[in-house]
Amino acid sequence: MIFLFLSSGIFLGWSLGANDAANVFGTAVGSKMIRFKTAALLCGVFVILGATISGAGAAHTLGRLGSVNAIAGSFTVAASAGFTVFWMSKLKVPVSTSQAIVGAIIGWNIYTGAATNQQVLTKIVSTWLLCPVLAAVFAVLLYLAFKFFFNNVKIHLLKLDLYTRAGLIVVGAFAAYSLGANNIANVMGVFVSVSPFQDLHIFGPLTLTGVQQLFFLGGIAIAVGVYTYSQKVMETVGSNIFKLSPEAALVVVLANALVLFLFSSQGLANWLTSVGLPSLPLVPVSSTQAVIGAILGIGILKGAKGINYGVLGEIAMGWLATPIFAGILTFVALFFVQNVFNLQVSQSILQ
Repeated sequence: MIFLFLSSGIFLGWSLGANDAANVFGTAVGSKMIRFKTAALLCGVFVILGATISGAGAAHTLGRLGSVNAIAGSFTVAASAGFTVFWMSKLKVPVSTSQAIVGAIIGWNIYTGAATNQQVLTKIVSTWLLCPVLAAVFAVLLYLAFKFFFNNVKIHLLKLDLYTRAGLIVVGAFAAYSLGANNIANVMGVFVSVSPFQDLHIFGPLTLTGVQQLFFLGGIAIAVGVYTYSQKVMETVGSNIFKLSPEAALVVVLANALVLFLFSSQGLANWLTSVGLPSLPLVPVSSTQAVIGAILGIGILKGAKGINYGVLGEIAMGWLATPIFAGILTFVALFFVQNVFNLQVSQSILQ
């Protein structure tokens, strides 16, 4: 029965892969530098690695927003967020899975009467504003650095093409790892407190914890979503907002990867704190917002003439609608799960 409930997390992971993979390799595919199948395979492998190895940091913060403490509640929250992201993917709109799961958790909080941690919510929402701005700044700085380098170092066009393709693969792998590390919290974070997995001792000191097994399962679901359903959204991100050169596409992927890494690396946060420097909060941020912020940064740097504001407006409306729709859907779904199927959606309701 527990694995039936986990199916909604798997569905949400699939939906995230179908939508957010566009943010990792969309510009590379859109600029015709990498084939879709190659991009999907690379993305899937490194998403799984990132989720399993480095996924704990952002999940901890998400759990403090609202501790979904019953498996049927976790199922409903994940299913509602997954359906929201899936519907947006059907509309070919790249949306934020982070916003979907946050809206769904708040919907659970409202239904069950649980308190929403306003400090954590403020921290998460502030990153939705900081994320695209930071990505735009990174993209502009990287673009100027690359431009300076290529203007001063003469490289044959064929070699430049080869280097750019190799760079897109390496940076894309890093971005996929960062996506898995940061966004696995959106997929399986609500199941952490009710995880059915026990620590697995593989050999010697190597142990795969119950949470890592949960994240590994979610990572596989993301990878399947990447391979089976992400191509149309990749095309929207990769070529419909602003036409990018292959070199600019490389900059966008790298800027996206850096932003996701900054918001998910526990090791980096600990090191910055140890040397007396401020660190960014470990929260699941929107890779969609990061990559679109990076694209806009380059577009503005080039005079903003080629930006497709119609597509940009549709994406912005999707961002606004996603948490609201996910929250409402979660509230309604919880009512049916509790009253029609007689399942406990919160430990506090039936005690």
